[in-house]
Amino acid sequence: MSDNLTSFLERGRLLASQLDEEELLAFFNSEMDKGLKGEKSSLAMIPAFVSEVEHVRPDEPVIVLDAGGTNFRTCLISFDEKGESHIDDFRKVSMPGVRSEVTKAEFFSILADNVERLIDKSDRIGFCFSYAARISSDHDGYPIVFSKEIKAGEVIGQPVAACLLEELARRGHDVKGKKFCVVNDTVATLLAAKAGYHGPSSGSIGFILGTGTNTAYSENVSGIGKLGSSQDGTMIINVESGNLDLNLGPLDESFFATTKNPGQYHFEKMISGAYIGPFAKHVISAACEEGLFSKDFVHRFSQLDSLSTTEMSWYLEDCHNQDYKLVQCVGSNEDDALALWLILRSIIERAGKLTAVNLAAAVLRTDAGKNPRSPVIINADGTTFYKTEFLHYYTSLYLKTFLEHRHGRFAKMIRLDDSPALGAAIAGLSV
Repeated sequence: MSDNLTSFLERGRLLASQLDEEELLAFFNSEMDKGLKGEKSSLAMIPAFVSEVEHVRPDEPVIVLDAGGTNFRTCLISFDEKGESHIDDFRKVSMPGVRSEVTKAEFFSILADNVERLIDKSDRIGFCFSYAARISSDHDGYPIVFSKEIKAGEVIGQPVAACLLEELARRGHDVKGKKFCVVNDTVATLLAAKAGYHGPSSGSIGFILGTGTNTAYSENVSGIGKLGSSQDGTMIINVESGNLDLNLGPLDESFFATTKNPGQYHFEKMISGAYIGPFAKHVISAACEEGLFSKDFVHRFSQLDSLSTTEMSWYLEDCHNQDYKLVQCVGSNEDDALALWLILRSIIERAGKLTAVNLAAAVLRTDAGKNPRSPVIINADGTTFYKTEFLHYYTSLYLKTFLEHRHGRFAKMIRLDDSPALGAAIAGLSV
């Protein structure tokens, strides 16, 4: 790496070696503590009012609803004596409000249209609601805001499970005996670990790194100050970790200013799929201004309207493939090719280290993982995490170094298909 490039990366605080894990962990913990107490914090620390389960109840079907992104999925799920899941009568449709604004009545009518065929097949309902929502002690969810794709303003602040049951009752269904549990998708991912890992374990962490990012872990109820409870036991916390107010350097700060809501979701903008590619474009443009690339590269790169995380990853996967637009920007200039590769790799390595600190912060809040024969299980979900070149590798590397070697905790990472649905089913069985 040239001295000029090293200097550029150092000034931008883009080198993973510049990050002090203990300092970052202390900041994470401070924000988590404040969020649990109900004090001003960038971490919402939302109580899920559901706890991890030791064993999944077998042979009892659960109606599962999974509202996430732009799709609404419904099915019936049961677990056998071995804890293996069985998914039946699966259906996927578009979420109401994707194409045009819908009223409250229209929103819940569309949901009911897809639940009616299942409503008499079980008295338990698990509802994975993957939008920002406050969860109540009676296990309902109250939307705070929908992502930009969903246009359903009248549903904000409404109890989604109760409103759905009201619509089903209006249609003549007997819903008085129905029990429901609404959970966030990251909480569902944590719960799903029991359906995907049957070996000895001491606890679970739910983690999502896709378009956005979030984390869930189990906290002692007595430690959730804003609940004002001294009861024993634990409760899952939806950290909303993507909103951690972390600002590492000048390039991060100038990038934040180009995004929607520049004062929010700083951590997400450093590691998640919606932002790593655009951030890389921002960094490369700055490097061009400093003369780190040839004039030909600068000209070609300036013609790019955008750079996605996938396109960034492609260059790291195969930096000689002429079908990739970053390879076309480089042309035959080896100095440009190497500088580009090193910048992109640095961004990913830093994101991996930040992700490892995030996961370590969640693990260290618990008593789990102290015995290597009974590790804490991290159920990690999200295309960005697994398909972005080097991201999973660096996360695992730094997590092992930091969590195991420095703190004596042991974790096992798993990947489980259909985690939101399986976790919702387990939540439905828990109430």
